[in-house]
Amino acid sequence: MNALIELIQKKEVKRLIIFALIIVLLFSVRSMMNLILLTFIFSFLMNRLVEFTAKHVRLNRKLIVITLYTLIVGILTVAVVKYLPLISLEISQLVRQITNFFTHPQENPLLGVIESFISGEQIKAYIDNGLSFLLKSFSDISKISVQVLLALILSLFFLIEKPRLIEFTNKFKNSKIAPFYYEIEFFGKKFSRTFGKVIEAQFIIALVNTFLSVIVLMVLGYPQIVGLAIMIFFMGLIPVAGVIISLIPLTIIGFTIGGFLTVLYLLIAIMVIHAIEAYILNPKLMSSKTDLPVFYTFIVLIFSQNFFGVWGLIIGIPVFIFLLDVLDVTDKETPTPNQIGKMDS
Repeated sequence: MNALIELIQKKEVKRLIIFALIIVLLFSVRSMMNLILLTFIFSFLMNRLVEFTAKHVRLNRKLIVITLYTLIVGILTVAVVKYLPLISLEISQLVRQITNFFTHPQENPLLGVIESFISGEQIKAYIDNGLSFLLKSFSDISKISVQVLLALILSLFFLIEKPRLIEFTNKFKNSKIAPFYYEIEFFGKKFSRTFGKVIEAQFIIALVNTFLSVIVLMVLGYPQIVGLAIMIFFMGLIPVAGVIISLIPLTIIGFTIGGFLTVLYLLIAIMVIHAIEAYILNPKLMSSKTDLPVFYTFIVLIFSQNFFGVWGLIIGIPVFIFLLDVLDVTDKETPTPNQIGKMDS
């Protein structure tokens, strides 16, 4: 009995037990996981934006927070009211166009090879998940809107009262649950430093990738630009694999509207865009020399997609990096998602 008590009192064992309890707790509230993840992502990204704005604009912090949230909510409202019907129509046309490619036999040998590659179990699962996610999102827009609104409100209150929240939370250091508090604080700091920063890097890279890609698609005469932009942005949130997945429908559409020449121009443009990301944007976001081999990257994506669906593709790599950091496998800083696989270049 004494040996068991001594074992439990060891720091590593205690940390492992508390980590297991956190996992059990999160599993018990898995129905609220969308809200939890959205709240964390909004809070982290908006906190970074508030800190950046505060460095350049001399205003009260609460005023900056309220102004930024008002601006974002205003943009979201205009987008939903004015552009939602257009986006829904373009995504439906995009899905129909890709579906027609699969339902009609391809006489060209090269297209046959592409079709057989896409039909591979894992690639097909990624595409099906992505397209079904988009369709389900727009067909169930009311539920998603409520979750996004709640996440925005929770993150707003968090940022407005952040100093007070920190002061109040520090009181647990001297409470009866202090041992639990210190371990949760340890995991919290690790989580924000790894998961949060990788998500931030993925978000910035996805925005830049979407902006540059839309310019290229407009020049090449692609239809359904808004729908394609949304697809490219969401695929851009998936490290490494997102580049390949988004390139497949773009190649199919490019061939249908302009043949092999359009596809060639598209491939050259995508190579240039991802070279810019790899050699210009990525070094600015890079905060570590730690690399994750491509094999590990795809293994993590495959398992996380099978267990967590679309969310697994987006958060699989950040969560894996967090676990590596907890186990002291990585350096103290965080690698960016494009650096992880070094395939985007």
